Amino acid sequence: MKTIGLLGGMSWESTASYYRLLNEGVRQRLGGLHSAKILLHSVDFHEIDEHMRAGAWDAAGAQLAAAARALQAAGADCILIGTNTLHRVAPAVAAAITVPLLHVADATAVPVRAAGLSTVGLLGTRFVMEQDFYIGRLREQHGLSVLVPGAQERPAIHRIIFEELVLGKRIEASRAALQAIMAGLVARGAGGIILGCTEFALLVGPGDATVPLFDTTSLHVVQALDWALSAG
Repeated sequence: MKTIGLLGGMSWESTASYYRLLNEGVRQRLGGLHSAKILLHSVDFHEIDEHMRAGAWDAAGAQLAAAARALQAAGADCILIGTNTLHRVAPAVAAAITVPLLHVADATAVPVRAAGLSTVGLLGTRFVMEQDFYIGRLREQHGLSVLVPGAQERPAIHRIIFEELVLGKRIEASRAALQAIMAGLVARGAGGIILGCTEFALLVGPGDATVPLFDTTSLHVVQALDWALSAG
């Protein structure tokens, strides 16, 4: 079994899900007392959030690149960035290491395509929904057409993430709001919805939409487990 290096703390709520799912996955696949080999570098999310708010992506990238190098030096055989939004700096992280960086958008696109879908909706932070680092990868490397909520809906989604989910709050009114937004994406032609924030699965699940939901956290974990348990 290879060792997974996880850049976490963004937020620690979803990092806890990563840790649980990775270990559950290894136990399910190998049985007995097996558990995942994980090295975790958990950052102070306040510092990262300040970089994001200021548009200081180079600073965020440098911080995560240094953490990734430390994980590799400690014995990590691959690196996961345990957040969708900070894949904005994935190129900087990948350039700092010689082990593979397993990209969450790739992990998500594979089952989307396997389901026969070509058009999907995407929920995430405003950075994920409005910038091209994520949507562009889905489009250019996986041939997906991506629909995002309207300009009047995106601030509400961003607020739910940063003022509720990363603080461990699960509010029913927010769940209902996300249900309505997903229904709108389906009405526009989305055959599935990508939950492009690692905290979304803490609030919504398959019963909240009429089309398949693709939880990026669990799919990223599957990608990592496939890689860590593969031969070679």
